[in-house]
Amino acid sequence: MDRARRETPGCAFVTHLNNAGAALPPAVVTDTAIAHLRRESEIGGYEAAAEAAERVEDVYRSLARLINCAPDELAVVENATRAWDMAFYGFTFGPGDRILTTRAEYASNVIALLQVARRTGAVVELVDDDEHGGIDVADLARRLDDTVKLVMLTHVPTSGGLVNPAAEVGRLTRAAGVPFLLDACQSVGQLPIDVAELGCDLLSATGRKFLRAPRGTGFLYARRDLAQRLEPPLLDLHAATWPAPDRYEVRPDARRFENWETNYAAKLGLGAAADYALSWDLAATTERLTALAAGLRDRLRERPGVTVHDRGARLGGIVTFTVAGVDSTEVRDTLSAAGVNTSVSPADYAQWHLKGRGLPDVVRASTHYYNTEEELDLLCRHLPSPR
Repeated sequence: MDRARRETPGCAFVTHLNNAGAALPPAVVTDTAIAHLRRESEIGGYEAAAEAAERVEDVYRSLARLINCAPDELAVVENATRAWDMAFYGFTFGPGDRILTTRAEYASNVIALLQVARRTGAVVELVDDDEHGGIDVADLARRLDDTVKLVMLTHVPTSGGLVNPAAEVGRLTRAAGVPFLLDACQSVGQLPIDVAELGCDLLSATGRKFLRAPRGTGFLYARRDLAQRLEPPLLDLHAATWPAPDRYEVRPDARRFENWETNYAAKLGLGAAADYALSWDLAATTERLTALAAGLRDRLRERPGVTVHDRGARLGGIVTFTVAGVDSTEVRDTLSAAGVNTSVSPADYAQWHLKGRGLPDVVRASTHYYNTEEELDLLCRHLPSPR
């Protein structure tokens, strides 16, 4: 803990329990990004990129180590939404094709699903929840057949503590020969991730959350044989070549999902964040942040008028709750005034998940391994009283 907090400058200024929004970066990440920006100012942007070319390639190698894939199966893009979209819109759907997903999906993903369904006649179908609120794997197994063209799952939904059984889903989809797209926006950096064990064909992730990288960074894993069959919805001279006046060729690796212009400083910061995560025992950091979240839930349940809303057979570092009679925004703002960062998850971001349970919004506190027990106590002390 001494090392974690010493290497995280923000810990000296704020109690940060908004890691599911954007975690505090370690100093090495900020220093890496700033150093490249400074180098651009000294010698020029193109020249700085050329000078850092091998370090940029190291970003792919570091991410590959982090999730256990090959570097050529990775695309580094602006954010997790762009990563997810570039994969999803690469599929071709037709009338009657079925896309299976769950009730805990995030608004950005659902909007894309509904748009494609309206354009193509494909059908978006919700797999049942199990008794704990996660995906019902048995119901998924019953639904899989040759009309299913894609299974889409959010590993850790943004609006609660649930950790979905992604590896069980992967075993089913692999056996059925159905592509599996996993939104790992909240799980990379929070949980050890191994795409071989998860069985996913595509995985989208962000840098800014539990991975502790700069904002405006994300990446896509695309299994090599599937990536070569998907043509991204947008191409440029980085994603493809123009060998003849009337012909283009899409590059063979996952970088077909990227575009030419990129934020090199942020990209190098993403690589530094991956290296930093790998410098820790990932199982130990997961155990630490999960235990902190469990401790916060226990504290909140002891408070009169406070209701914890997390469901799942397995729970992670996201804790959601409400205070009776107090608007969630007021709860967040009261905590912020006391130097405690949390956030609010509105039902509009998770219609099927929150509105389906009659929740207009929830306060979201999310732990990381650099948080302390004292910080959890501070949050509880500054909660407004129920009304």
